[in-house]
Amino acid sequence: MLENSSVTSVIGTMPYRMAFAGGWIDQPFISKHNPSPPGAMVVVALEPTFPFMNRCGMGTSTRLAAKTLWGESLPDGDPTTLMRELYLSENAEREDPSGSQDMAGIIYPGISRLDYDVNVEGGFFPAHVTSCNDTDIATWLEAVLYCLPVGQRPEGYYPLGETHLDPLWIERLGRSGFDCYDAILEKDAEKLGGSMNETMACWETILPHTVRHPSITTSLVALLSFYQQRYHGAMYSGCGGGYFYIISSEPVPGTFKVNIRVKSEET
Repeated sequence: MLENSSVTSVIGTMPYRMAFAGGWIDQPFISKHNPSPPGAMVVVALEPTFPFMNRCGMGTSTRLAAKTLWGESLPDGDPTTLMRELYLSENAEREDPSGSQDMAGIIYPGISRLDYDVNVEGGFFPAHVTSCNDTDIATWLEAVLYCLPVGQRPEGYYPLGETHLDPLWIERLGRSGFDCYDAILEKDAEKLGGSMNETMACWETILPHTVRHPSITTSLVALLSFYQQRYHGAMYSGCGGGYFYIISSEPVPGTFKVNIRVKSEET
């Protein structure tokens, strides 16, 4: 439960979301090359305990679209229906539509695995969603997850200037999402960190501008290596930097914690 909701008078009660291992598999131009669909990714719903920075892979543009569509709070209703409604609203006039994981992560409570298959609705929406709202598992994840601000992606930054859509690497990307979700259910910090490391290796290979780009002045690859070598694993919240998600059994200097939004027993 959210203990101190005073900040919501400013930022609203609309949830945030985190995207864990498997990110980008929700984009059909990626998933169509997966030789063994479905591929999966994991999203985690967050209580709005403070405002996250924009342009940091935290789904803030989708959150803004949700507030424009529904107001300060999520409406009641079927999550799948709401996800589709928000997807169509945000992407109505966009040439490069955002992936549906942004909407799913905000709308579905708890920790969710989203399975994507280009043969199901063109891969634009999850073929299947599996969610965990076990408070014990959510508490464990909150305990091993540390977040570190790195920096906003630059204005005008574009992550798709170079692509290498190798089916074997895309298959690995989709598999990392399954491994990530299993690790969370098993409360296995080492396996969870490994799934995040695997995702970052896939990003660097498939979409190298996600971590290397002329407009990015921070050495994202060097920073990533530093934290991956010292803890169970680490990944960026999005392309171009944003926040670090670090999985550790001990405190990580300079980091902050988050509150996972789980479905209340009343609902």
